[in-house]
Amino acid sequence: MSEVHVLSHPLIADKLTRMRRETTSSQDFRQLLREISLLMGYEVTRDFATKIVSVKTPVSEGEFPELSQRFITIAPILRAGIGMVDGLLELMPFAHVGHIGMYRDEETHQPVEYYYKMPDHVEDSVIIVVDPMLATGGSAVDALNSLKARGCTNIRLMNLVAAPEGIRVVQQAHPDVDIYVAAVDAGLTEKAYITPGLGDAGDRIFGTK
Repeated sequence: MSEVHVLSHPLIADKLTRMRRETTSSQDFRQLLREISLLMGYEVTRDFATKIVSVKTPVSEGEFPELSQRFITIAPILRAGIGMVDGLLELMPFAHVGHIGMYRDEETHQPVEYYYKMPDHVEDSVIIVVDPMLATGGSAVDALNSLKARGCTNIRLMNLVAAPEGIRVVQQAHPDVDIYVAAVDAGLTEKAYITPGLGDAGDRIFGTK
């Protein structure tokens, strides 16, 4: 079974609390999401492999570690996932960015894929799938299905807030994909929104309703 990593850092917790407030503006929401994504990125990448290389410094030559794999793909689930990309790119400016377009049917609450675009040979990269909310888990499962159907195996999932129901669904469908979250909330409402949550992340990022 995959692991769930709850990143309980005081700076992450503080920024998330500010994002939860109903009165937080879209501008502040976007900025806080970027900052949290950067901070979470340190933990999501903690187990990245390194190799030792020879480096000539201005003083002498030495042996130092560098990443073994620099082919990293950030894969936001559209549209809210876009809000997490800039923070990760600030941490890893060499990373590629792919996109998976999903929307939730308001009646069935099931995800529908309408767009998929990834870098060439994405199956050879480390892939970080990002979406602020892990609610029912349907969109995440479908996004992971799409990647695996195209030969991708080295995948991890990064969410800001998760519901226990969504975590269980992802773990059951993809027991090999670790999940990284800033918080696990109480559960889902009748309309499948995370409670207490922070509202509709897409609408709050882009100022829409």
